[in-house]
Amino acid sequence: MPKIVDHDRRRRELAQAIWSIIALRGLSAVTLRSVAAEAGVSMGTVQHYFRTKDQMLLFACQHMVDLAQAGASSLLEKSHHPDEPESIIRAVMHQTLPVDEQQRFGSAVWLAFVAHAIVDDELAEIIRHAWSGLHDILTNQLRAAQQFGKVSDDVDVEREALSLATVADGLVQHAVVGQISADDALAVIDHHLNRLFAKPSYRA
Repeated sequence: MPKIVDHDRRRRELAQAIWSIIALRGLSAVTLRSVAAEAGVSMGTVQHYFRTKDQMLLFACQHMVDLAQAGASSLLEKSHHPDEPESIIRAVMHQTLPVDEQQRFGSAVWLAFVAHAIVDDELAEIIRHAWSGLHDILTNQLRAAQQFGKVSDDVDVEREALSLATVADGLVQHAVVGQISADDALAVIDHHLNRLFAKPSYRA
């Protein structure tokens, strides 16, 4: 009886192998052979799914984006309580920071993808789409906060969402190389959110 292979699971395992190589040795170390060795499979297995290094990088980056978006979506399933927009924004921004070893690993891989996107238009498109999705989430939550009376009506929510997204990106770069601590990065986020979110009354 032929062996049944879960192809989606195999691709996820190969993506994990690609991330590990990037995090430990850099993006230049990613090859069909190195991925096969890292994943503990044959070269033929890797070549069954990917013919080139570029294909591997595109898939691994897209898979990372998909996981982040799934995490954000789970946060958005919360109730429509007046305090939820601030909590969701804080959680989404915290999700991007290297506050523990797992997230430091992810941040290192993500920054490698961003750097390579300068010379890879397809990779750049994936990253631009991910950033647009983050901006949309932040914009929508700030707009909801305005409706609850938690953010001033004078706030330009799209511009503030862009500001928050770029603050988060900048913090990732500084934190992942040890310029600032994770606690300092979190404090900066709190500083920006405290500036935006008024604590007075909730408009019923």
